[in-house]
Amino acid sequence: MSKTLFQKIADSEIPADIVYEDDRALAFRDINPQAPVHILVVPRKPIPRADQIEESDEALIGHLFTVARVVAKQEGLQDYRLVMNNGAGAGQTVFHIHLHMLGGRSMQWPPG
Repeated sequence: MSKTLFQKIADSEIPADIVYEDDRALAFRDINPQAPVHILVVPRKPIPRADQIEESDEALIGHLFTVARVVAKQEGLQDYRLVMNNGAGAGQTVFHIHLHMLGGRSMQWPPG
C-alpha cells in the first residue's frame, strides 16, 4: 500500500509548515486555508476514514484533540472550530483522518 500524502509529510518527504510534532501526531498549516488559521492535526498512524477508527485507536484520537488544544494556544486562538470529514461526499480529499482547526474569524452555523 502506498503512503498517504500526510505520511509523506510526516516522513519529511514532502515539505509542510509544521507547527507541532510528536511521536503520535503532527500539525501543519493547510496549503488551501479556509480561515486565517487553518491547521491540520494528523495522526502518524494512517487511518483512512473516521468510520474506520477502532477501539484500540481511542487514546490516539483523544491525543489529536489534546494536540489541537496545544496548537490553539500556540496560535493565540480562544475560539476555533474542529472538523473531521468522513468520505468524499463530506469533503474528505485525503484518506488519512485529520482534524481541521479553523480560527481567526467568526464561524457561521450551520456549516457547509
